[in-house]
Amino acid sequence: MRLRFLGSTSEAGACPSLYETDRGTIVVQGLQVSDAAALADLRHVLDGEVAVEVPRELLTEIARRVLD
Repeated sequence: MRLRFLGSTSEAGACPSLYETDRGTIVVQGLQVSDAAALADLRHVLDGEVAVEVPRELLTEIARRVLD
């Protein structure tokens, strides 16, 4: 799988970031959620899946760029 950087809302270009794959999917780079109460709220977590946290602004900014 290959990734193409879509963008980040961080000042230094570090995480959180979004990437598009050559398989037509999106990869999210962010901090792994470790809060037990938050993890208990997740549904249908498969083996190998993790939850990551990204700011709402990242999603709206990238959506704006992609849709414009």
